[in-house]
Amino acid sequence: MNETTNTDTSTVVPALGNPPLTAPATNETTSQRAEAELEALDELFKEVSFAAGDNASAPKEMSAKEPLVSVVIPVYNEEGTILEVLSRVQELTLRKEVIVIDDCSTDGTRDLLETVRDMPGLRVILKSENEGKGAALHDGFAAAVGDIVVVQDADLEYNPEEIPTVIRPLLDGDADAAFGSRFLGVSQDRSLTHRLLNRVLTVASNTFTGLNLTDMETCYKAFRSNVLRDLPLKQSRFGFEPEVTAKLARRRYRIVESPIGYNARGYDEGKKIGIRDLFNALYCIVRYGLAD
Repeated sequence: MNETTNTDTSTVVPALGNPPLTAPATNETTSQRAEAELEALDELFKEVSFAAGDNASAPKEMSAKEPLVSVVIPVYNEEGTILEVLSRVQELTLRKEVIVIDDCSTDGTRDLLETVRDMPGLRVILKSENEGKGAALHDGFAAAVGDIVVVQDADLEYNPEEIPTVIRPLLDGDADAAFGSRFLGVSQDRSLTHRLLNRVLTVASNTFTGLNLTDMETCYKAFRSNVLRDLPLKQSRFGFEPEVTAKLARRRYRIVESPIGYNARGYDEGKKIGIRDLFNALYCIVRYGLAD
């Protein structure tokens, strides 16, 4: 198997600087806040040209020869953060398209996405049933037309401002896939248990793949689109992470890690991964470490 290459950098990417979003006190405040966010987001989408179908247009300051980046955002019950995530992604000075896949949310996420789905360059996929993060990503990957595809979570644990850092090895031609590592810099996860479990899963994955990753479970994974199309992905939940890692390694694709910040949240704040996903991750590490 191939060895991973860690990006040599002395600068630790900072964690999120924005304060956590808090629930408004009244329905009136909720309505006013949502309206303000929608107006701001609408202005951002008007300012920058997005890709539309196969005819992608670049922002004014970007060359049309710049690679098109597809930002794929799976979302489930994230009404408090989804508009902020879209706003931060839109502010990136990249030639890009944004694809949001709602995994049958039951809160107000779906309603918010309905209000922005017609904005140019934003594709919204509304699933009729909840199938899991992996299944949502499969739908997003199938819709993507970019040269580079990067995954962005919708809960603001990962700051969209770090996407350029994550995809830089791809843009420079140094990698076929790029991972953002929470452990190359200073980990921001408050839970010792989570850090230890991540370490166990990463070491187990490395044992089967022959890689030398520091953060296999990271959300921030980016791929050349032709590489992504070469991977027969099957997992519908969080098993996507060890599955895609094993299949990249088996095909000897080059993987580069870059340090990122991390603004961890707890289960009381909406974190969804659980003990079932831990055991499934271990199963996937073994299963896909042995064969496709």
